[in-house]
Amino acid sequence: MAFPKLIFQLMLVILLAFDLCNAQGLKLGYYGKTCPGAEAIVKKTTAHYISRAPTLAAPLLRMHFHDCFVRGCDGSVLLNSTKNNQAERDAIPNQSLRGFQVIDAAKSELEHKCPGVVSCADILALVARDAVSLIKGPYWKVPLGRRDGRVSNMLEGLINLPAPFANITSLKVQFASLGLNAKDLVVLSGGHTIGNAHCLTFTNRLYNFTGNGDTDPTMDPNYIARLKSKCTSVNDVTTIVEMDPGSFTTFDGSYYSYVAKRRGLFQSDAALLDDKETKAYVKFQAMSHGSTFFKDFAESMEKMGKIGVLTGKAGEIRKRCAFVN
Repeated sequence: MAFPKLIFQLMLVILLAFDLCNAQGLKLGYYGKTCPGAEAIVKKTTAHYISRAPTLAAPLLRMHFHDCFVRGCDGSVLLNSTKNNQAERDAIPNQSLRGFQVIDAAKSELEHKCPGVVSCADILALVARDAVSLIKGPYWKVPLGRRDGRVSNMLEGLINLPAPFANITSLKVQFASLGLNAKDLVVLSGGHTIGNAHCLTFTNRLYNFTGNGDTDPTMDPNYIARLKSKCTSVNDVTTIVEMDPGSFTTFDGSYYSYVAKRRGLFQSDAALLDDKETKAYVKFQAMSHGSTFFKDFAESMEKMGKIGVLTGKAGEIRKRCAFVN
């Protein structure tokens, strides 16, 4: 007897999805036989650091994001510069990254147990997930099998990372080039619910928006006044402020409430109100107190974690995450 057409189409979609997963070379439980307990070791190491410094969750999440946006999720952001090469780690957007010691500690434990098996790229993907989960944020699946890239270029780090002053058009183009859509853009921007930012990344909005000593008209004037009391000049390079005032250590939907009230810290946050789809998402999360944010964030993070991965015999498994073998 022939299958009804709908069931046949559903089976086809499932098979195509399965093939796509295999084509990526990533799978859940990838180290089950080659390094049993690998994921537990990473989680225990991450918990050790997060229990002492919960604010590390934000930079660890950001590090994974910055890794995936340059050459895909290949651990290239972890590489040190050498005398012959300036690595992406030293690009301006990456100079404020921190938490490398968490990756190195997990790698050291894994090298002791299973030498040359677990990649730094996989460790970074797991650490980002576990760090967010440990501060009671969302949890997402992390299929594994990434290999480490051998190339890291400072200029690529500067060019390929979304800038805090980017407009909605350039943001959508940048995300689309990596297979991420407008929903992924507005969802992943919600990662700004945790962490701090240096004044220099947004003070042009407070003091010199168009070059005439003016403020950004899209920003709430009361918020501008509050920020000016902390960032006292356009050239303030030392002060940091909370990206999500009042709950910068809590992973929640309050980021969208601030953006909806024209209190997004970066121009790239405010830009989410300049597109019909992203604005609708901001308004919905603000009104519903982030009702679907955790689920949506998990889905977009799973999608982001598969960008440009190296699998099979591509790349390498580094012995130390900051150095090519």
